Amino acid sequence: MDSSLGALVRRLRHAAQLTLEELSHASGVSVRAIGNLERGESLGPQRATMTALADALRLTGEARDELLGAARTGRRRNPAPAPGLMAMPRSIPDFTGRGQEMSRLTSLADGAPDAPAPVVVISGQPGVGKTSLAVHAVIDLSGRFPDGCFFVDLRGMEARPLDPAVVLERLIRALAPDHSRLPLDPVDRAAVYRSVAAERRIAVVLDNAADEAQVRPLLPATGPVLTVITSRRLLTGLEGVARLRLTPLPGAEARGLLEHLITGLHGTSRATDAVTRLARSCGNLPLALRIVGNRLASRPDWSPDRLAARLEDEERRLDALTAGDLEVTAAFELSYGQLSGAARQLFRRLSLMPGPHSGPELAAVLGGLPAADTEDALDELVELGLVQSGFTARYRLHDLIRLFARRRLEQEEPEDERAAVEARTVDWLLDTAITAGHRFHPDHSCLPGHQDDRVRLDTPEAAQHWLMTEADSWLAALELAAATGRRRRVIDVAEAMHWFSDRWIHWGHWPRVFTLSSQAATELADHAAAATHLNYLSWAHNTCLGDTAGASDCARRAHTEAVAAGDLRQQAWGDSYLAVALLKGGDPQGALPLAARAMRGFRTVNDREGLVMHALSTLGRALERTGKPDQALRAYRRRLALASDPATAPSAVIAGMTRVSAARDIGLLHSAQGQWHEAVETLEAAVAWEPASNIPQWQAQMYATLGRARRELGQVERASGDVDRAIAIYRQIGDDTAVRALQALQDTFHPAPSPLDSGNGLRALRAASPEAADEPRSAPTAGSTGALNPPP
Repeated sequence: MDSSLGALVRRLRHAAQLTLEELSHASGVSVRAIGNLERGESLGPQRATMTALADALRLTGEARDELLGAARTGRRRNPAPAPGLMAMPRSIPDFTGRGQEMSRLTSLADGAPDAPAPVVVISGQPGVGKTSLAVHAVIDLSGRFPDGCFFVDLRGMEARPLDPAVVLERLIRALAPDHSRLPLDPVDRAAVYRSVAAERRIAVVLDNAADEAQVRPLLPATGPVLTVITSRRLLTGLEGVARLRLTPLPGAEARGLLEHLITGLHGTSRATDAVTRLARSCGNLPLALRIVGNRLASRPDWSPDRLAARLEDEERRLDALTAGDLEVTAAFELSYGQLSGAARQLFRRLSLMPGPHSGPELAAVLGGLPAADTEDALDELVELGLVQSGFTARYRLHDLIRLFARRRLEQEEPEDERAAVEARTVDWLLDTAITAGHRFHPDHSCLPGHQDDRVRLDTPEAAQHWLMTEADSWLAALELAAATGRRRRVIDVAEAMHWFSDRWIHWGHWPRVFTLSSQAATELADHAAAATHLNYLSWAHNTCLGDTAGASDCARRAHTEAVAAGDLRQQAWGDSYLAVALLKGGDPQGALPLAARAMRGFRTVNDREGLVMHALSTLGRALERTGKPDQALRAYRRRLALASDPATAPSAVIAGMTRVSAARDIGLLHSAQGQWHEAVETLEAAVAWEPASNIPQWQAQMYATLGRARRELGQVERASGDVDRAIAIYRQIGDDTAVRALQALQDTFHPAPSPLDSGNGLRALRAASPEAADEPRSAPTAGSTGALNPPP
């Protein structure tokens, strides 16, 4: 730049009798920027900067034209980067998706002269498209950077990443080719770059960064300089930066990219299906999608169907994802080569996790490492993008990376060692599931001796958290145990889950659990166990699936198995479950004699749980639904009395829950009869009993019914509060249908509805608390004390 501009600015400032600080305050241009300008170190002042100075100096006419003209003369437009070293790469013409990320980058592109220079870190797993996004965004926004766009490959995955001092020299020379000799000290050189870049509107892509130390000297302090960093590492040590964490493309964008890449694709349903299969096999990873598109574009004799079939073979998938020098495994290898020995071992073995994701405890079992070492290794894997951690303390492998990890495992660890790791993992999951499940047994003295220091299961809350968080993993382990013929193990796990299933009815996989256990018992010719688990399966069909035909079939088969075993208790349970299925299926007349026969069976074997908790409840509902409300009320009150009398009550825990269940039945019956005061009096007490909180479905149903009763009594505010509580519980357990119905009822509360418009609200409430949801279940094994299951 012409140094006379600096002298001119200084002369004009002195003429105006302004200090640097006063001119800075008047113009809004920083003291440092004005000083650099006067010393001749600022080599490309922006028009807006010079206009602000001219305004602050109150220049008009020839004096103003002289200053602005000198600035135009000295300003280098579009400075050429160092030859061949920092030119932007070719942008991908068929770039697809990433709309949200592009919007974020666009919003950061307009930096103010005195504001902190915007810095964006784009991170993500190998092949996710970090560089493509950075290059596409900067080229798309290049009109906003008249002083140049620069690209530097920092070679972060190589053995010797690019020295930041070298990068600084290239950037300074590109921006200020006439600059005097550069200082050797890296800190001083970084200061020169910040000074040179401060007043230029440029964009710099720092691609493939190794770590924070490499990029920190390359970050400008202030000014309209956009710096975009890409790295497989998270670079968590960088302060004050915007972060874009890329994940694989959404399904629609992945399919759109393939459709754009595959020439001659016909829009038939078959072609659409093939594209969907291809995207699924690629895990929506942009690099893999591009390889697939390129292969099909270069091989017109290949159809999408043919390649989709090949990619669906996991053994061949990684090898098939190669097109020229584009190779998925090569991208993964670079990150794998950066890992420590412990992280490599854990990474390989994570491919053996039974479910889709893992917690740190399961990872420690897989890796065979202490907890602290496991956490360090997981942090390393997340930092390098080989493992995804989408939410707290959960770790997942992308499908393609999992295949890569499995291949490395097979290449680097002997078969017997791999088998030992897999067996140890399955055993740990099943042992822990049994321990956690038994936390819900009414008799806590039956807890098994297995305890693992990695997890705390000393309270029902902790046990429930583990069972729900690791559900995919222990269910997959159960499937593996069944597939390898470990039938007794399958039965033991399902038996432990029987107690817990009451609390998580909406999980959706209880039919599968009890199908596995009932099949295992049948294959062992263990008629008593088969009867027990077929009864559990009847409950699952009825409560979880709403499949009354399936529930009836299971109950009948359970009764047959119980007869073969000579097990009177399970015969009674079979009758009782069949009565429940018929009742829910709309046949209360058929349910009545079965419920009565079940009661006689339970009395014969002195099964108080079955009699008081299950059969008598079913009998009451059958009476109610056959038009005998008075007899039904007597049955419900008898249940309450039997559960309250120590001489006839079942075990303490079940007795407490039976009292809640009986009071609920009574309150619901009063509500059905329009006896609102009686309903409120009964349910208000029952919903506050401690055992009510153990079965959230019952608690929610009672609050909903209280809301209906109080509404009819004109207690609108209290009614609204009760319905709010019911909605909160239904949300917690995942019953969206009940939530929607109760929200519809809640809408009728304000203003208070008249009798003419109450029908919709009442219908909505009945939909949220269907009568078919009231049957509890309990099917204790021979010699056990029993268990409960709440209404569906």
